[in-house]
Amino acid sequence: MNPSVRICTAILLAAWSAGAIAQAFPSKPIRIVVPFSAGGPSDLTMRSMAPRLTELLGQPIIVDNRAGATGIIGAEMVAKSPPDGYTLLNATASVVAINMVTYPKLPYDTLRDFQPLTPVMTTTTILVVHPSVPAKNLRELVALAKARPGQVSMGSAGNGGTLHLALEMLKKQATVDMTHVPYKGAAPAVVDVVAGQLSGMFVDLPVVSPYIKAGRVRALAVASPKRSAYFPDVPTTREAGFPNVELQNYYCMLLPAKTPRDIVSKLHDSIVKAVNTPVVREKFIGLGADPLTMTPDEFTKFLRADIEMWGRVVKAAGVKVD
Repeated sequence: MNPSVRICTAILLAAWSAGAIAQAFPSKPIRIVVPFSAGGPSDLTMRSMAPRLTELLGQPIIVDNRAGATGIIGAEMVAKSPPDGYTLLNATASVVAINMVTYPKLPYDTLRDFQPLTPVMTTTTILVVHPSVPAKNLRELVALAKARPGQVSMGSAGNGGTLHLALEMLKKQATVDMTHVPYKGAAPAVVDVVAGQLSGMFVDLPVVSPYIKAGRVRALAVASPKRSAYFPDVPTTREAGFPNVELQNYYCMLLPAKTPRDIVSKLHDSIVKAVNTPVVREKFIGLGADPLTMTPDEFTKFLRADIEMWGRVVKAAGVKVD
């Protein structure tokens, strides 16, 4: 065979093989790493979406909880996974933005080591306390903390995360001493608030909404610019006199960097379809969350701006995590 013909044939075979592999994706189960404990907002988000993603992709979706270090353990695992589309990360603002500006030796860089796909929802963060705490509103909680320095214990999903930062913002603006108790996720912290082992905590609505409705915790304020549509009687932190205690958390999907573009597109489109499926949207809304999607390029720009914004917030709050 003519050498030039052999070269052309090899190129065509290579191109055909690459196309066949791309078309075959996915050909095995897909793992979505949730870097927090089971039962938390991230976990609930993925378990709400997993059945629909299984239908859309034709492969089982495995939700893998890898809790610890404010999401760093799970995020690092995904960042170092093969960029083949079979390992995804379900992250929060804490994992992809805040960790970037609070940890001096973070083992991953969000914009370097990940391919952003899309957010899937946003949620309001709310301040709750155990019913035994003698505070009916945020001002009364601050007064209690001033009267009992260090005795008001406040949980969080981990050092340096959104929930921890909300607490630090409050402590700074109110000039009070509260004891921070970090957990490996929001769910176990909420369990201890409900049990009365903690005074309270800032927490995202999806994981605590049922307890508020059941009267097992008392909602004092929402840390957002406007009241929540799900609990319209709960005032904002701004209305309570603490305008600097505001944040908006989001839950999102990412892949390891250098994942082939066709795989990125297929996973992105499937995730967007899953989020917009009526039953999934109803589950999100029922939990007190608002569905949200973007293109990969839009989300990359969003993350870059969010990292810069949190850098300013963390510097102003004086939060440092070793």
